[in-house]
Amino acid sequence: MLPRLHRLFDARSGRALDVAVDHGFFGERSFLDGIEDMRSVIATLVDAGPDAVQLTLGQARHLQSIPGKQKPALVMRTDVANVYGRPLDAHIFSHHVPHAIEEAVRLDAVAVCVNLMQLPGRPEIREACIRSIIELRREATRYGMPLMVEPLVMQGAEADGYGVDGDIEKIVTLVRQAVELGADLIKADPADRIEEYHRVIEVAGDVPVLVRGGGRVDDRTLLERTVAVLEQGASGIVYGRNIIQHPRPAAVTRALLSVLHDGATAEDALAELEESDR
Repeated sequence: MLPRLHRLFDARSGRALDVAVDHGFFGERSFLDGIEDMRSVIATLVDAGPDAVQLTLGQARHLQSIPGKQKPALVMRTDVANVYGRPLDAHIFSHHVPHAIEEAVRLDAVAVCVNLMQLPGRPEIREACIRSIIELRREATRYGMPLMVEPLVMQGAEADGYGVDGDIEKIVTLVRQAVELGADLIKADPADRIEEYHRVIEVAGDVPVLVRGGGRVDDRTLLERTVAVLEQGASGIVYGRNIIQHPRPAAVTRALLSVLHDGATAEDALAELEESDR
């Protein structure tokens, strides 16, 4: 596992920025805004230089066909669900790709990512996720592929799908279950009270925690929240829409990298971002 993880985390800071561009997997039209042309999106990200790009089985080839040693590493999404539908489907499901680990090895991924979803009143979805994690864990161990588990605590379903629940108690509980199931990495939501996020880090033990970005927020909020979760002990971030739907994806990527790897403050990174406008 360790040789692959060495390609995910920056050698200087020990942190990682993984840009998630796996949204098309979930079958929701609004998620495609800004990523309709995947070849162009991936070319932009490669130029910006994040530590990793998170892609699906069907899109990973666009990253891995680019020559050279310095391109971002591949994190491969292994499961598909329809919990983000707008409107929400009557039947909710979650399935993992049957031969995901073998495909990840062939594609030279540094890790694979799978959900652990907690939906109010839908314990069968959590069970489906657990079954997927157990099966993926078996194959990941066999092939030496790091397994990133994404604990998602969701609020009750509304007309536009499930929303994220930032209750620290629920997040801590689900993160711990992910660790118990054998996660090598955790990709978790930020809590409503960021100042308590060290509890998530503590309960994860020696398993690195990367924090999700969630829905779009303004630049200042994004950068301040990034600094805050790093101060709480997070090992990195996994941001999607806050980068790929940003008007300047490359510029915001570089600003976030300066926070992660160079210790820039939110103000410094914001100034860097604003300077790129001129």
